[in-house]
Amino acid sequence: MQVSEVLAPQLRRLGRAVVDGVLPPRCLACGTIVDEPDALCSPCWAGMTFFAPPWCAICGLPFPHPMGEEAVCADCARQKPSWDRARAVMRYDKHSRHLVLALKHGDRTHVARALGRWMGRAGVELLDGADIIVPVPLHWTRLFTRRYNQAGLLAHAVRAAGGPPVMPDGLVRRRRTPSQGRLGPAARARNVRGAFAVRRGRDVKGKRIVLVDDVLTTGATVEECARVLRRAGAAFVGVLTLSRAVRAGG
Repeated sequence: MQVSEVLAPQLRRLGRAVVDGVLPPRCLACGTIVDEPDALCSPCWAGMTFFAPPWCAICGLPFPHPMGEEAVCADCARQKPSWDRARAVMRYDKHSRHLVLALKHGDRTHVARALGRWMGRAGVELLDGADIIVPVPLHWTRLFTRRYNQAGLLAHAVRAAGGPPVMPDGLVRRRRTPSQGRLGPAARARNVRGAFAVRRGRDVKGKRIVLVDDVLTTGATVEECARVLRRAGAAFVGVLTLSRAVRAGG
């Protein structure tokens, strides 16, 4: 073994100690000092609701008790979505909202690296065998204002964590839709109808695709994205999000 191979880990630890002494790692959510970079403090970790089985085999909705690996929720049994499967890291609620909005509107783009690793673990069954990741796009006017697409940052972070290649321009948002925040499910679906298009259909046909976004609320946006990808010939469409809104009792 060469001397450099022995010294390299020690030098990395020393460099890390120096950096942490000047810029100590902080909680991704609240900013308090923590022991490790890209981590949550104990209170923030305890407040987050991370999804895990048992859940709906299609949409990933958590079940209160085991119901079998292929069990589906009432919504998916009533009407199967255009996408095949969806998974999310955590519940979108008062505890996770600050972390999600810090990335989306707070310019804290550095948190995407850790969040992408979380998404890679949560979506392993979608990513295994997938050909490409396609982020849900912003309209160019909103992208110009915000300067980055949070879904794109997460997509590249999932790629860095071992996921498939990213096709950042796989979808284009053809028109600027009003904010979905105050709209109900039916209004959200109408709002995004026809808003997306596949940019290069030949690169989508026959491919297994994973759509990436930050939040799944009613699912209207990813439903429309999946619909146009299916129409272009995609063989499989998975949906991977950082968080998911779950209605009370759901």
